[in-house]
Formats: sequence, C-alpha cells, structure tokens
Amino acid sequence: MSLIEVTSLKKNFGSLQVLREISFSVERGDVVAIIGTSGSGKSTLLRSMIDLESVDGGSIQMDGEYLVRDGRYAGREEKKRIMAKMGMVFQNYNLFPHLTVRDNLLMPYTVTGKGSRSQGLELARQLLGKVGLLDKIDEMPGNLSGGQKQRVAIARALMLSPEILFFDEPTSALDPQLTQEVLGVMRQLAQEKMTMLVVTHEMGFARGVANRVMFMKDGRIAESGTPEEIFDHPKEEATRDFLRSVK
Repeated sequence: MSLIEVTSLKKNFGSLQVLREISFSVERGDVVAIIGTSGSGKSTLLRSMIDLESVDGGSIQMDGEYLVRDGRYAGREEKKRIMAKMGMVFQNYNLFPHLTVRDNLLMPYTVTGKGSRSQGLELARQLLGKVGLLDKIDEMPGNLSGGQKQRVAIARALMLSPEILFFDEPTSALDPQLTQEVLGVMRQLAQEKMTMLVVTHEMGFARGVANRVMFMKDGRIAESGTPEEIFDHPKEEATRDFLRSVK
C-alpha cells in the first residue's frame, strides 16, 4: 500500500482552475521533488494535502485512511489522526517570534499531548543537535539567520515523528550559502529514508536527492519520472522549455 494516494484532485479559486485532476502516489522512503513555473499549482497542491486549502473534488488517502474521499472530508477526530502523520516546513519558517527556539519546538509536542514536557525537551535537544543548532536552544528566532530559522522549522516538524514531511520552497528566501545549510539537512533526512514531498526550484536537489520528479504546468502533472528521465530525457516540450529556462 502506498503511503499517500492522490486521485483526481481538483481545486478552484473562483473561475480559475488551480489543480486539474491531479493523481499520484508516494511510497515510503520516497523523496519526490515537485518542479514547475510560478503559478503552476505546486504550493496549492501541498497546502491541499495538509488541509490548509480545501479541495473541490478528488481523494487524498494517507496510510490507508481517507483525508478526503470524492471531495468529502473525514470527520474531525479522524482528520486530526491523519494530519498527525504529516509534517510541514514552510517557505517563510512560520516560527513563533515571541517564543525561544526551545518553546517553538515544545509547543506542538505538548499541545498535541504527544508526551510530557521533559520528554519533549529531550527530543528537542536531540533534533536541534541533528540540525546543528543545539547551541541556539535559548535564542529567539529574531536572532537567527534565515538558514538557522529554516533548520529550526525542520526540527519542529520532526517533533511529532511524522511519516512524511512536506516542504514548500524551503530555500527560496535564502542566499546560496544558507541554502546549502538547509539542503544539507534535507539530504541527511533522505539518507535516513524520511519520506518527503518537496516543492523546490533547486534543480541540483531534485536531480541529486529525489528519486522521483514531478513537473507541473497549468495545474496538471505534465510529466513524472526519475531524475534521469526528467532532466536527461524529458518527453514533453513544456518540460524541455522549463528546464532550458532554469539552466
């Protein structure tokens, strides 16, 4: 059974069709890179999968359970249980500016009843060590660089032990050096077989780390395949045009 199964997903903003019959699956351990031009529906797809956008049709199945089935959402408790299996890292970090790094990590852990504060603190220390920021545990987000903020955001997303992590352009607000800090953490997660769905403009990451690449255009998956298939032997003219534009 696939970890995630998306079938005929549709989303409209008024008369504008943003997602048009999107279908794909994600297996455990997959790193799927979603590429495409601005406005192609990439971020809306991710936001729909974590219930930040409501869809207008289709189904989203997570680990055998339906978050959305034929456009109808699961009940509140079922939705909560399904959503707990997903973690999200946003483009602009979404850290709480009035909380320390420690409390940014502890908040989702304690609010969801995952465990005690002492257990959460031990896990927070482990995860901050993992992303190379244990020495920043008492800092406020405003004192961190963009790359450090994004690494804290990744650690926070891992606090609930999700089965899949979604990344929405995690490096687009960063300069090249800070970008490499964040991509280094993501490469480490990929080596540890963390399942990830990544909207990215970093073609080096898509080619070198992802095991599958989906190219989106006009709200559709125009082409999907291995990095070698997409980057070296694209079948669609739209894919070739896009890749020429980002070289």
